[in-house]
Amino acid sequence: MMDDKMNIQWYPGHMTKTRRQMEEDLKLVDAVCELLDARIPMASRNPDIDIICGKKPRMVILNRIDLADPAATTRWSDYFKGKGYCVLKTDCKSRKGIDRFIPAVRELLSEKLQRYQERGFVNKPLKLMIVGIPNVGKSTFINQISGRKGAKAENRPGVTRGKQWVTVDNGLLLLDTPGILWPRFDDEEVGRRLAYTGAVKDDILDIETLACNLIALLWRRYPDALRERYKIDLPEDAKGYELLEEAGRKRGFLLTRGEINTERMARVLMEEYRSCKIGRFTLEEPET
Repeated sequence: MMDDKMNIQWYPGHMTKTRRQMEEDLKLVDAVCELLDARIPMASRNPDIDIICGKKPRMVILNRIDLADPAATTRWSDYFKGKGYCVLKTDCKSRKGIDRFIPAVRELLSEKLQRYQERGFVNKPLKLMIVGIPNVGKSTFINQISGRKGAKAENRPGVTRGKQWVTVDNGLLLLDTPGILWPRFDDEEVGRRLAYTGAVKDDILDIETLACNLIALLWRRYPDALRERYKIDLPEDAKGYELLEEAGRKRGFLLTRGEINTERMARVLMEEYRSCKIGRFTLEEPET
């Protein structure tokens, strides 16, 4: 259970096909809109996306800001703006930020719109490709933008399969693409962060090991929130399993002979982290 090694090698055939299709579809669009999880902006990026997109105008959407640390979201927004991207911060469930999408697109592609106007292309729509890894909220975002259920959305990885165009209005078309992951998780921490947020299926990893790593990360970044939620009173250098045991003890999750039911505590921790019951946390910081 306490083996820290994690080696996920996952690149299903449909993901290989998706990358080839994206490279072809880029010829059809004016810009690329990339959705990221605001809690893990870097871990939720496909590292190949910059190569795939080339010089196409880019927008980064930091989604699920309702679950992320607001101060960290601002730092990430500044980071991506510094890279030359247009940035939008959204919470699709409450529609926060959704109304700013179309104005942001028109600003991003203002030069192209000006050329259309000069050439008399009055009704020529802008076309955007929407990309993102599985379970980052891409289909829900498209549904909110279009005002209808134009894309199937489910809370599990890889549910969107085929290519589909969605009409937003007379001046904007969105091309949805299936979520893709990279061929291999070379950095174990990237894989863990995706697992924390549910982008990777829970049955791939040991739940107790995952929870030990998560609670240790939260103890480093947000110790006061853990103290308040689980009444933990341990040293700053406490290990993940010690923290998980202490939280389980405080919750009264006991087995026979006084042992702590750490598996039960692990499942509670994962559920309470994902549902934001502990707090609004961001697990990464921008590069310095």
